[in-house]
Amino acid sequence: MNLVNNIINFLISPAYADTAAAAPGQQNGGGFSLMLMTGIFLLFMYFIVWRPQSKRAKEQRDLLNSLAKGDEVVTTGGILGKIAKINENYVQLSLTDNVEIMIQKSSIAGALPKGTLKSI
Repeated sequence: MNLVNNIINFLISPAYADTAAAAPGQQNGGGFSLMLMTGIFLLFMYFIVWRPQSKRAKEQRDLLNSLAKGDEVVTTGGILGKIAKINENYVQLSLTDNVEIMIQKSSIAGALPKGTLKSI
């Protein structure tokens, strides 16, 4: 039994209680520092995560609302085409004279300058 206790004490160091108690009326760690760190963390999350993400979402929403027939676009899959028809949820892209595909409007990644397809 003594051997087992020696092995356990070797592997797991014993924990002893702290004998020094805090003075009355004195806080360890303070509530203000916790509130300050929480505030800094929330500001960090706002400027690093939430604000850039909402800005990109607004730009994408503005792009999709500004699309019109004849615009040249690129999809998230890398397909280039000219918009032949457009409705609320779907876009018909003309890839060549005889090839047209129907895609979801949300899969459009960006608009291209006019004449880009002819220059490729």
